[in-house]
Amino acid sequence: MVKRPDGMNAFEFAVLAGLRVGQLQRGCTPRVLQAPKVAVTAQREVAEHKVVQSANGTAAATEPAD
Repeated sequence: MVKRPDGMNAFEFAVLAGLRVGQLQRGCTPRVLQAPKVAVTAQREVAEHKVVQSANGTAAATEPAD
C-alpha cells in the first residue's frame, strides 16, 4: 500500500495516479523503481512528487527522466 502525500486528498491522489497509469501503459518512462503492477508504480510516482497535475488536468513530470 502506498501512502498518499500529506496535503493531497484521496480523490486527487486516485485521479492523478489513474492518469499516470494511462501514460505508463502508453510507454512513458517510469520515474521511480518499477513495481510489478503499473498502478503501484504510478502511485509511488505521485507519492514521491515525481508527477503533478498540470493546468490542463493531465499528469505532468516534475523533472526529466534519467
